[in-house]
Amino acid sequence: MSRHINFHMNQKLTIRIIISVAVCLLIGFLSGFATQSSVNDWYVTLNKPSFNPPNWVFAPVWTLLYVLMGVAAGIVWHKGFYHKWVKTALYHFGFQLLFNALWSIVFFGFMQPLWALFIILILIALILLTIKWFMIVSKGAAYLLIPYLLWVCFATLLNYKIWELN
Repeated sequence: MSRHINFHMNQKLTIRIIISVAVCLLIGFLSGFATQSSVNDWYVTLNKPSFNPPNWVFAPVWTLLYVLMGVAAGIVWHKGFYHKWVKTALYHFGFQLLFNALWSIVFFGFMQPLWALFIILILIALILLTIKWFMIVSKGAAYLLIPYLLWVCFATLLNYKIWELN
């Protein structure tokens, strides 16, 4: 009986992780799709800092980060959406995910590096709050968001330098 319950719990965790990863990848894909044309024309004309990675780096890095984010969200969700702390953590997660997409739309879609800089600074604050709440629910899930936070901090520096150089 106990092995059956364990299997059922693991199956539910796996399903929640798959759904969460799919949502994160979908958000990333949609924001990328909405901004693709300016990535190939406007963005290439901008002056960029010497530490700007080659364009091919961004897609695999973001794919990995969205997978890690989805796994983290699935772990938190599995702790029980009925729980106030889980709800709070996932609300913060959803809100930061929306700001993540908004940054792409403002930076690439509207071609507004300064406004995107304001958005990405808010995004960092939202990621920090999400990590704080994930830490309360699951330390492992919170740790999975650290690479995302570090990448967004790097992206903030890039965003700032691109705005400054142009």
